[in-house]
Amino acid sequence: MTKTALLILFFITIFALTSCCSNDVSEPVINNRPAAEIVKPVVANVSISKYQFIPNKLKIKSGQAVRWVNNEKRQYHSIWFEKNGEKESSYLFPDDTYTKRFTTVGTFEYRCGPHPEMIAIVIVE
Repeated sequence: MTKTALLILFFITIFALTSCCSNDVSEPVINNRPAAEIVKPVVANVSISKYQFIPNKLKIKSGQAVRWVNNEKRQYHSIWFEKNGEKESSYLFPDDTYTKRFTTVGTFEYRCGPHPEMIAIVIVE
């Protein structure tokens, strides 16, 4: 096929997809309010600084997420829920972040893979 034929086929496909789909997407409603207004997941931040997770004990609600930020100047770290059988996160270099959503109630201990003395917990209520 020529480039022109491929381009025409591309535009025909896009037109067909957009014309067959309705733009009327209704949002879930709970008690006459959009669900997004009622269930607003919140992100809690944990700073990684001076070889510590700050705070080292964090309480959140089920459905919320935690975002870890490496605020070290040169050191890399990871987030590892080893006792839960989870894989270690990729290494977080300075200013890198890692986010995890918690949907199960419980206490979750984690540590830094390269620095096992760095231990903290997330308590999900």
